[in-house]
Amino acid sequence: MASAKRKPTALKSSGELLVLEDFLPYRLSILSNRVSRAIAARYADAFGLTIPEWRIIAVLGRRPGLTAKDVAEATEMDKVAVSRAVAKLVEARRVATRADRDDARKQLLSLTSTGETLHARIAPLALATEQKLLAALRPRERETLDDLVDKLLSAAKEL
Repeated sequence: MASAKRKPTALKSSGELLVLEDFLPYRLSILSNRVSRAIAARYADAFGLTIPEWRIIAVLGRRPGLTAKDVAEATEMDKVAVSRAVAKLVEARRVATRADRDDARKQLLSLTSTGETLHARIAPLALATEQKLLAALRPRERETLDDLVDKLLSAAKEL
């Protein structure tokens, strides 16, 4: 995609055709896909993890005791993808399950010691990747980006 200034899609006349390369949701998707592919390659090579597996480890590293449904909601991943990834993590002994005391139908997830070690090894790599990406921005631009992403996330909930 060219780096030329784009005319915001929202300001185009209603008779104008959609230009996919200028369409914000498309551009955000491309950005997300590029970053995710780069991260996925690193995690797969170094740790044998998929992106869904890493996201689950990251969430449980901060919030142990969630159910798979809670994880799906926290990560906004598909429930089936979460279920498959949890099963693989349990099989690899990176995540443990236990029945909820109040509702035995619910399985609470937590990292095993192997999962915690993995989380501790990957977190610095994830943060370094983020810093490498954000190095393209000046400090004030980073703050502005944070604010704008927060606003867009809020607006997206209303879609």
